[in-house]
Amino acid sequence: MQWMIDNKEWLFSGAGIFFITILISISSSKKRDIKQIQKSGSNSKNYQSAGDINIERKDD
Repeated sequence: MQWMIDNKEWLFSGAGIFFITILISISSSKKRDIKQIQKSGSNSKNYQSAGDINIERKDD
């Protein structure tokens, strides 16, 4: 707590806010997990991806 009082000018300047924002974004990004649920019917093909997906079809 004393450190915050001694360094209040730096802490609340642009550089301090920048570093606080970086720390918050890093900690919140670790909490995000990709959760996917897929339901399908009979005689169906389902493809699921968390990113890009390329499906090539070969003509017989």
